[in-house]
Amino acid sequence: MSLLDDLYQTVILEHNRRPHNHGALEPHDVAQEGVNPSCGDELTLYLRLSDGTIDKAAFVGEGCAISRASASLMTDALAGLDLAAAAALAVTFKEMIRSGEVGEGLGDLAALQGVSKLHARVKCATLPWVTLQQALASLGGQAGSDS
Repeated sequence: MSLLDDLYQTVILEHNRRPHNHGALEPHDVAQEGVNPSCGDELTLYLRLSDGTIDKAAFVGEGCAISRASASLMTDALAGLDLAAAAALAVTFKEMIRSGEVGEGLGDLAALQGVSKLHARVKCATLPWVTLQQALASLGGQAGSDS
């Protein structure tokens, strides 16, 4: 394993053990449930908005290390983004998971790049992002849904 692979694995494990923004968010403007029926991962994503910007994002749920790490990293990345930027980030992240190519602006989210090689785990990593796209669609935003 390379030093970079070790670093990425450490980031994923740490976000699984101590997920950021884990817990119900009150008050919130939207709560969106997401389920991965193929493995049983489930989460509820909460967003609190202020003037079209995501003020805070949080989640609750159960899932594997990859799903929890993805949700934790995602909620960190969403803080301060407007809805269009959040939608664009979801598309960029999902493209990375499908292609293995790290897109611009992913920062710590690049830690999940290796999931692209684990086809059985792709839905685990993308569950929070699909849930985000559904939440944005419920708000009338550009969900960028490409499945």
